[in-house]
Amino acid sequence: DESLRPSGERQGETLADTAGLGRLTPELRAEVDQVVAQGQAAARISGKVAPDRLVSALVRCADFEGQRYCLGSGWTEDTQAQVQARMTTAARAIAARPAPVESTGDLDVLATLRREAVLSPAERTAEERTELTMAARSVAKVWLIRHDIEGVPLPEGFLDRHPEARATGSDGSAAARASAASSASPTRSPTRTPTTTPAATSTPGHTAGIKTQADYPRRAVVLDRKQVAEQRTTYWCGPTTMQMIAWGWKGVARGQAFWANRLGTTSSGTAISEMVRVVNSSTGWDRRNRAGPYIVLDISNYGFNKWIKLIMRHIHDYRAPIVFHPVLLKRFYPYLDDDASGHFQAGRGYSKRGAGPTAVSYFEPWNQQRFDPSEPYISRVQWRNAYKSYRANEAHFQHNIGV
Repeated sequence: DESLRPSGERQGETLADTAGLGRLTPELRAEVDQVVAQGQAAARISGKVAPDRLVSALVRCADFEGQRYCLGSGWTEDTQAQVQARMTTAARAIAARPAPVESTGDLDVLATLRREAVLSPAERTAEERTELTMAARSVAKVWLIRHDIEGVPLPEGFLDRHPEARATGSDGSAAARASAASSASPTRSPTRTPTTTPAATSTPGHTAGIKTQADYPRRAVVLDRKQVAEQRTTYWCGPTTMQMIAWGWKGVARGQAFWANRLGTTSSGTAISEMVRVVNSSTGWDRRNRAGPYIVLDISNYGFNKWIKLIMRHIHDYRAPIVFHPVLLKRFYPYLDDDASGHFQAGRGYSKRGAGPTAVSYFEPWNQQRFDPSEPYISRVQWRNAYKSYRANEAHFQHNIGV
């Protein structure tokens, strides 16, 4: 009848809470090829050159349907120049630092760049193509997050281009919210029940419009509090976080050395891009009736309210854990005896506390007492002030998270 309707929605169609992997269209493939070709032009580069040269040669971004993805950093609203400037500043600071801070296992920017630099051109090209292809196929999920968290309208014809974002797909999942044109509320039908029990019953779907924080229940939790471990090596926060996330899905505790091998962890640590890759390849948390393919998302433009809504959405609607990526600083984590490096934690819950501050729960792999008996013990299961966790996330130079 020619009346106006929300962009991307059609009568009788519903959007899913998340999206599965999409098709690599010719347009997406062309953008992957272009960014890879830019790297091939740089050829071989020494890891010993100045941070500025490393960043300019290795940090490049792709535009996938209006969403920007930067190699090693993830999906961002910043320009390529802004991302490069941020990474250059961080790399210079590390290079000039007289003594390293206590490292728990997050791969810092300079180590990341140097690791990429020593690869042969063929090896680097293959890695970049794999990373960019996975990103291109995940763009529908990024659009849904921007739509729900930031209120960005979906582009015209979104569901036509991305059937993987429809409420009911070929896999039979129906983790949907009704569109403004339909009041239907389909129920989730998970293909498997993992070894986690949400603290609150999951809503079968969104009602018309976009959820607010008030629409979420008081409390929700995933991951069994008994399936925890502390990191056995100072630089294994990544493998230990991965161990706990996979344990929560499979009910089997594989050793940290196993996950360190899967993640490509070195004594310099683990990259967040590898954390997301292994969650997708080694668990079922990336299924459409859970979180869909995990992505690395830059939250530098998020205020606290958007950040905590993203946490609530992931824990309650996706019923899946989060890869937290903070900096371990005493001002954010009072249980620390010393400031430490970038870090990984397994995000697994939230709790609204009435007049009190909202709390988030996570599994903390770092126990400083294991490596220095004079320091206080740190418990694995943490419930802490959500705002401080947000600030710790923002304090990391990458400002990103695995969701």
